[in-house]
Amino acid sequence: DQLATDMSEVFGYLPELVEYFLTMFNPSETLEFLEASDSPRPLVIRTNTLKTRRKDLAASLLKRGVTLDPLANWSKVGLKITASPIPIGATPEYLSGQYMLQSAASFCPVLALNPSPGDEVVLDMSAAPGGKTSYLAQLMRNTGTIVANDLKSERQKATVANMHRLGVRNVISCCYDGRKLGKLWKNRFTKILLDAPCSGLGVISRDPSVKVQRTIKDVERCGVLQKELLLNAIDCLRVKGKDSGIMVYSTCSVSVAENEDVVNYVLKKRDVKLLPAGLDFGKPGFTRYQQKRYHPSLALTRRFYPHVHNMDGFYVAKIQKLSDKRPDDDNDDDTKQDEAVEETVEEDNEDEINWASEVKKEVSKSKKRQQRSEKEDGESKKRSSDETEANVPKKPKVKSTQVSVPPKAQKKQKKKSSNAKVTKPRRRKQQQEM
Repeated sequence: DQLATDMSEVFGYLPELVEYFLTMFNPSETLEFLEASDSPRPLVIRTNTLKTRRKDLAASLLKRGVTLDPLANWSKVGLKITASPIPIGATPEYLSGQYMLQSAASFCPVLALNPSPGDEVVLDMSAAPGGKTSYLAQLMRNTGTIVANDLKSERQKATVANMHRLGVRNVISCCYDGRKLGKLWKNRFTKILLDAPCSGLGVISRDPSVKVQRTIKDVERCGVLQKELLLNAIDCLRVKGKDSGIMVYSTCSVSVAENEDVVNYVLKKRDVKLLPAGLDFGKPGFTRYQQKRYHPSLALTRRFYPHVHNMDGFYVAKIQKLSDKRPDDDNDDDTKQDEAVEETVEEDNEDEINWASEVKKEVSKSKKRQQRSEKEDGESKKRSSDETEANVPKKPKVKSTQVSVPPKAQKKQKKKSSNAKVTKPRRRKQQQEM
């Protein structure tokens, strides 16, 4: 307890967070982790191979006085910036979309998923601001379809802007709640990337406010949200087809409650299994933590630490969906029959899904709705004008017999008679006076 309080005072953490780290690491490793979390990570950029090659990009940046090195053996597109006299986020190369500012740790989920060029339909469940989405499009060489989803539309503005800047043409952006996608898009996607929202305990160097603001209750709340998102992601996966039914779950946290707990929970709730992440580096995931015992296959997942790999704290798990069965529903025959009927109907329809045509259909539907609404507005205005005219009292019409009388003849006769009547008595009066 004294060690935890001393460490929390020295590094400025909440005491409960330091105690949590001490349950995961031994005291010396905890000290290394806290020190590494205070030091900044190296600046890393990812070459956009849709527009240029890493060799050409490095040459053009070297001419501007930037000192850089290749990131590592495991990455063919990463460059590590050690010093730069100019801002890296404002160079002509950046503005023309030749590279993307991206942390080295966020390369790992995309490399683990490894989508191939072709007709794949990939879902990025929490896409903003689009770093991993653009890397997926880069690996797919602008073929297939990527659905970039995020809950907040304000965050998606950055995603759309980055896609335009980087020259990505196979992305559809949308804003849905990830907890409802399992029913909305059931069995639709060949591959899914879920970089789940988390507590951020692995990126403290970028956001030091985590030290004071995050509590253990916040970490547990994030774990509940991640379980819901992961279950819905698995429901969205399509099992049929070659290399289908594969997804990657990742977080930028080192906590067990957001990583091993979530994956172990899903292994019990869905018919899935863990695959090797395909990454040569990183520490294996925990198979035991305090009194808890996890499935042995969790050793296939990968953990990354700032004090070991000089990267942000990260967790990557690669999951394969085997079928749509659910272990909890084995006793419910009715639910099984209903699911089987739904699956057969959906599989027949969904195998021929063309996302481009669906987007066109939605656009045409929205245009028709606008036209209908405009027509309805016009009709309502006409009705209102007719009603106002009906309320105003109408003037009586003049009969045709009165109008047919010639007015000129009548006026002349009346004038003559009136003049005679008026002048005659005046003349008589004058004669009498005389």
